[in-house]
Amino acid sequence: MGEEYTEIDERIQRWMERQQMFFVSTAPMLGDGHVNCSPKGLDSLQVANPRQLVYADVGGSGIETVAHLKDNGRITIMMCAFSGPPRIYRFFGKGEVIEPHDERFSGLAQGFSQLPAIRNIIVIDVKKIMDSCGYGVPLYDFKKHRDSFDNYFRDKTDQQILQYRRDRNAKSLDGLIGLEVGKIADTD
Repeated sequence: MGEEYTEIDERIQRWMERQQMFFVSTAPMLGDGHVNCSPKGLDSLQVANPRQLVYADVGGSGIETVAHLKDNGRITIMMCAFSGPPRIYRFFGKGEVIEPHDERFSGLAQGFSQLPAIRNIIVIDVKKIMDSCGYGVPLYDFKKHRDSFDNYFRDKTDQQILQYRRDRNAKSLDGLIGLEVGKIADTD
């Protein structure tokens, strides 16, 4: 059993900044719904304060995290060291989806100006932090972040991105509401 922490102190934050990826896990309230675990990278996670994390959710074919947060708000962020000393941190909390039509979106998105086509921002109020040894996590050498998102979005117009979101991000695998596509302006 690992240690429990009440906030993200400077030591934990410095460790987080050295990691190149994290995992997001959510689940719907329905017991037979799909549990989701998604890998994230691209420097899309930031510590807002000792009890809050923010990450930019860039385009993708699924919308499970958003749908699950709208359903019940439960979220866990997990980070593990793939280099250096072994360590795992889990950040348990309640998440809120901030979509482009929300007045808070543009201010939050400014902190992620290097990312293409941010479709929403996830704000997580951290309720509990747990660490564990990470002895079973293999060692990997980080080469670089993939340029796939940049390459994909470089050739897309705003209208094409909007249509993709309307087609693929409106509902989850379980039929839960994803992005509020009716509120996505045609000038997005």
